[in-house]
Amino acid sequence: MRFSGTASYIATDDLSIAVNAAVTLERPLLVKGEPGTGKTVLAEEIAAALKAPLITWHVKSTTKAQQGLYEYDAVSRLRDSQLGDPRVSEISHYIRRGKLWEAFTAPERPVLLIDEIDKADIEFPNDLLLELDRMEFHVYETGETIKAARRPVVIVTSNNEKELPDAFLRRCFFHYIRFPDAETMEAIIAVHFPGIRKRLMEEALRLFFEIREVPGLKKKPSTSELLDWLKLLVAEDIGPEVLRERDPRKLIPPLHGALLKNEQDISLFEKLAFMVRREGR
Repeated sequence: MRFSGTASYIATDDLSIAVNAAVTLERPLLVKGEPGTGKTVLAEEIAAALKAPLITWHVKSTTKAQQGLYEYDAVSRLRDSQLGDPRVSEISHYIRRGKLWEAFTAPERPVLLIDEIDKADIEFPNDLLLELDRMEFHVYETGETIKAARRPVVIVTSNNEKELPDAFLRRCFFHYIRFPDAETMEAIIAVHFPGIRKRLMEEALRLFFEIREVPGLKKKPSTSELLDWLKLLVAEDIGPEVLRERDPRKLIPPLHGALLKNEQDISLFEKLAFMVRREGR
């Protein structure tokens, strides 16, 4: 089956091509883009489209590559030995399987999401090179080798917080999710709000893209934040005429907390409103 988006996920042609190329090449698909552009959701939709199980590994700043393979709980084994627990003779009781182990031994080909890989230490991607290349690793404590019967579909996401090593990049198929244009955004909105009034959607999109173009904005609102904002506009029954209002005192859009996520950006809009009022005197 080839991926071309789903009923709940609008995939552009270039994104569909990237996904299918990575699946064909059996290489990890490295997806970059602004936060909120649907990178994580993409893996969920690929799994749904391929009817494959999804295994998710959310990476944190403290995450180590070894945790994706397995962890040996030596402390618990020592404690059990002191208590005379007979399980200490079987070391496998103290091996905790990681997400890669889970993906390699899944009964059917899974989709493995390594989410926000750029959050971890710079050496994290390099520490996974061999395992992702060979799709196997060795468990030193038990002497066994865990090998994937079939390579999982690997999706790696990054918010571009730090550069990834060249050696890791060479092994991936890369795709950058560009921010949706107005036409694509309308299609996305239609999926999530099929009954939304056309004028409300048009005014909301106009205002949304105007906000994104404001110079000096620290965090531009994303697709997910637009959808949250629209949900509130519909719930509060705010009409398109309110969004179209040009009153300088109401330069900040209604329910702006869904779009503007820090005090610097709110302050910027307040300053712009002040400047507009002053110039209008």
